[in-house]
Amino acid sequence: MNQKASTHPQAAHPAFARPKLIHSLKEARVMIDMVRMIAALSRPASGGNQPQHRQIMVFPGFGGGDASTWPLRRHLQGLGQTAQGWGMGQNLAGSNIRHTQADIPSHWPITPRSRYKGEAGVIMLCEQARQQVIASHATHQSPITLIGWSLGGYVAREVARDLPHIVSHVITLGSPVVGGPKYTTVAPLFRLRGMDLDWIEQASAERDAVPIQAPITAIVSPSDGVVGYQAALDRVSPQVTHISVDAAHIGLGINPRVWALISAALIERDAAGRDGRRVFLPEYKQDPTKPPRLGWQSAAKTRSW
Repeated sequence: MNQKASTHPQAAHPAFARPKLIHSLKEARVMIDMVRMIAALSRPASGGNQPQHRQIMVFPGFGGGDASTWPLRRHLQGLGQTAQGWGMGQNLAGSNIRHTQADIPSHWPITPRSRYKGEAGVIMLCEQARQQVIASHATHQSPITLIGWSLGGYVAREVARDLPHIVSHVITLGSPVVGGPKYTTVAPLFRLRGMDLDWIEQASAERDAVPIQAPITAIVSPSDGVVGYQAALDRVSPQVTHISVDAAHIGLGINPRVWALISAALIERDAAGRDGRRVFLPEYKQDPTKPPRLGWQSAAKTRSW
């Protein structure tokens, strides 16, 4: 297979790789997350500072459905939020959506393939999710915050890119923003299906020609055992905050520490709205070949927990 070189600043990073084996083995930490989740859900919501009410839609990761995001949505509802699932069944990366290349929307810049193997499945999934968000907005008549776990976060980002008048904030949990599945532990599964992962990477990168206007909170784990850490860092979007937390990828959506970070991100957005200011500056001057430094950035800030 001929590899197609990309000149995109995201795809050009030399350190992109799948997670190290030691990090994948540490995914067993999810068992601890489950115990902490049960304990957290059994306690009433804290009476402290809570976010203002908003409409939230939560997108599951690869292989998950609304049942997998129920604990997070239950937590958010306890904070007074209206939190709904995506209502689209199991997230199979679009492999269950029958389509041809002719069905790919024109706002996705792609190079047609002579031997198409379903590489645009996630594109079709994003289109279905976009319609779900439009329908929810029509019902509730209010801006929507999107929260996406892993692949669900990628889908949430692309929906926000297309619906800047509807999506007010995006929160992603360990989401691969570079390369699609290429820098994840599930890459071999897609290669077994005959898919060209370089084609997927390029199609994803070219979408960045239209920036995501909504603020993005990207919660990432340097010890993520499913998605390569560098591939989870957004070096392109003008309004992005990276928050670093040492946690298992498959536990991000059920980890009470991550829930606390999500609540803090919502409260921060409330403060920005009251002050009438933009918390995130519109320029990214950091060298895109390096991970964000700790502390405040020109356009992105990273905090460790």
